[in-house]
Amino acid sequence: MTEGTINKILITGGAGFIGSNLCEYFLAKGHEVTCLDNFATGHRHNLVQCIDNPNFKLIEGDIRIAADCQKAVAGIEYVFHQAALGSVPRSINDPVTTNDVNVSGFLNMLVASRDAKVKRFMYAASSSTYGDSEGLPKVEDVIGKPLSPYAITKYVNELYADIFSKTYGIETIGLRYFNVFGRNQDPNGAYAAVIPKFVMQLMQLESPRINGDGNYSRDFTYIDNVIQMNELAMNTTNKEAVNTVYNTAFGDRNTLNDLVKYLKDFLSKYNPEIANVAIEYGPNRAGDIPHSLASIDKAKGLLGYDPKFSLQNGLEEAVAWYWENLK
Repeated sequence: MTEGTINKILITGGAGFIGSNLCEYFLAKGHEVTCLDNFATGHRHNLVQCIDNPNFKLIEGDIRIAADCQKAVAGIEYVFHQAALGSVPRSINDPVTTNDVNVSGFLNMLVASRDAKVKRFMYAASSSTYGDSEGLPKVEDVIGKPLSPYAITKYVNELYADIFSKTYGIETIGLRYFNVFGRNQDPNGAYAAVIPKFVMQLMQLESPRINGDGNYSRDFTYIDNVIQMNELAMNTTNKEAVNTVYNTAFGDRNTLNDLVKYLKDFLSKYNPEIANVAIEYGPNRAGDIPHSLASIDKAKGLLGYDPKFSLQNGLEEAVAWYWENLK
């Protein structure tokens, strides 16, 4: 694929956090972007930068409905499959719906993409696939047993993608996201991600509640690093780089205590009172792994991945966005 080529792109879950960022980015690059979303967890306000762009098309539909998938992939060259029900706790509370969306919906999208002869199918995989594997850093070909229904569904996605590549010849690339954060991430709801939830609480001078003693660690990954990985996955002409999975992360880890300290430091620039907000601690959460750290050597070697944003760099940008948009 040559630089400057205009591609016809489908982004499922395009009204969600990562999906909406991909929509904005690829539209800004001049591509034609179709968004498929049922707005179960995505939001129309995430698409305000896209909706009036003549190269943008919104299809309100559900990946669990095969006809919706077929309609969405018509004329599409590249699929970025971001639609899923995230959250380990949600999957523990409702494994059936999580499976319907994440497995049956994924299979519908694969079949529709195969039948439409799309050039490549990129999909959101997950670091939860590493399960009870204790080794650090996490390397793509060494995984353990899943620790939640959500993790099972994301591993099944990888298995299906591999079989479709081998059986039908469709090119697939899975991106195992590690704790992605940034603009457009929803701070509300029972299953809100930790960073926007803590930001909102601190902005309101409420005490964030950490599960456990705060020493669990994560490879927090800023949204712009994720966008870079998705674009590299679409553009690569290296045949060795397709039909596989990649860690999508920064390649560093920070504890939850580190995270809250950084958040308080950055937010205190806007409101000094935030520095004095106390932190609460509770029991560990079911299905959580203690530590997560990605090796990004494979992505660097095969895709040329070069992440620009550490946790602190990304948090500074994210906090500025939240302060402007969520006050």
